[in-house]
Amino acid sequence: MGDSAEKQKQKGPGFFSGVKAEFKKIIWPDRDKTLRQSVAVVAISVVVGIMIAIIEYVAKYGVNFLTSIK
Repeated sequence: MGDSAEKQKQKGPGFFSGVKAEFKKIIWPDRDKTLRQSVAVVAISVVVGIMIAIIEYVAKYGVNFLTSIK
């Protein structure tokens, strides 16, 4: 039982040094690339939102049309 507690203590600093080493490998995008990607995400979100609104409107109109048939 004492061995597992000792191993846990030894893993702690190793884990954080591993995280630090992996963090140094990250290649952060520059400001222009980040801006372009952000604009793309917003534009795609707006387009998808408009498409969903159109589909909802058509579905609502279709249901109202079907329920109004006598």
